[in-house]
Amino acid sequence: MPLVTSPDPVAEAAAYQASLLAALGKDDPAEAQASTPSAISELLASAGADLRTPPEPGEWSVLECLGHLVDGELVVSGRYRWIIAHDTPEIIGYDQAIWVARLRHRDDEPAELVHLFEALRRSNLLLWARFGASHAERIGMHNERGPESYDLTFRLAAGHDRIHLAQARRALAAVRAPGLTAD
Repeated sequence: MPLVTSPDPVAEAAAYQASLLAALGKDDPAEAQASTPSAISELLASAGADLRTPPEPGEWSVLECLGHLVDGELVVSGRYRWIIAHDTPEIIGYDQAIWVARLRHRDDEPAELVHLFEALRRSNLLLWARFGASHAERIGMHNERGPESYDLTFRLAAGHDRIHLAQARRALAAVRAPGLTAD
């Protein structure tokens, strides 16, 4: 049974967006995003030797979830900048499963992923502090989901963190207690 049952980002775009926004709730997206690096560090420390072990074939390990968070931060870094600097730029989607598999995140060095994530996140939070209020309504045209504002993109990224951190925690629990993780 798969650990992730979230809506398909392409086939169920509105439901996917709603799931990410629900994960954020009414929390401040900048505060939520600022807390992610420490949550990642805690998760990696607790994973130990189980870091690279997927709960089931075809499911992501803790390290693969982290690799996906890094991929997401790389992608959203470009999206933020396109939305701020260009008028209604095209925003390209990507297949997260292909990226995780073909970039071989299970083989990555955890410290390198953490370092990259922290640098990107710090830069993106500074960008939000500088432009969030004045550019919140600027729009990018996502090729799979349609118009998305800078504000919406920023809130989706915060929910995305929470969804995949929870996925990583469930993966770790499933590896440590097979058959006991319901989802």
